[in-house]
Amino acid sequence: MKRIVIALILSSALLGQGTVAMAQDSAPAAPDNSGVNVRDRAPGAVTAGQQSDAKSDVEIASEIRSAVVEDHSLSTLHNVKIVSANGSVTLRGPVKTEEEKAAIASKAQAIAGAGKVDDQLEVKGQ
Repeated sequence: MKRIVIALILSSALLGQGTVAMAQDSAPAAPDNSGVNVRDRAPGAVTAGQQSDAKSDVEIASEIRSAVVEDHSLSTLHNVKIVSANGSVTLRGPVKTEEEKAAIASKAQAIAGAGKVDDQLEVKGQ
C-alpha cells in the first residue's frame, strides 16, 4: 500500500511537470515588434488615430490605399500608414526600396494634390 501511494505521488509530480512544460511550449510567442512602434509615441507623431472622420479625408485616404494595393509592382512587404486630415496626407511606415517609396508618394500626390503629402516612409530593404 505504501508503494502504491509513493508511486501515485511520483507519477502525479511527473505528470504535473510535463503539463507545465507542455503549457509553456504551447504558449504563443510574444510579438517582437514592440520596439518598432516607439516612434508612434513621440510627441507630434501622426498615427492612424488621427485620421479625420470628414468624408473628404476618408475618401482621400481610401483612394490612396486602393491605388497602393492595386499596384502589383509594389511588394507586399510594406506596412504603409495613410493618414488624411484637413486635406493633407501623411505617409508613414517601412517600404522595401526607394522606388516603392517614390511610387507610393507619387500616387498620394496625384490623389491629394501637390504639396499636400508629408512623406515619412522609411526604406528598410531586405
